[in-house]
Amino acid sequence: MAISLDSSLNEQQLMMLRLFKKPLPEADFQELRKLAVKLLSKRLDETVEAWETDKEIDDSYYDKLSKGHFRKSKQ
Repeated sequence: MAISLDSSLNEQQLMMLRLFKKPLPEADFQELRKLAVKLLSKRLDETVEAWETDKEIDDSYYDKLSKGHFRKSKQ
């Protein structure tokens, strides 16, 4: 069964598909999947931390948000 690759895939995505052309044992696939998620999580943490630094957001800001509420009062 031939699979048509979407032309919107970038070169890295195509390279990964070629690299894993043959199916991996399930344990190896799960380990690889966990590593990919860990890497993406790390990148997300770095992005959020950079955003917080740029916007000068610290723990006190989050504390303030957690103690407030966002419902409008009925008047």
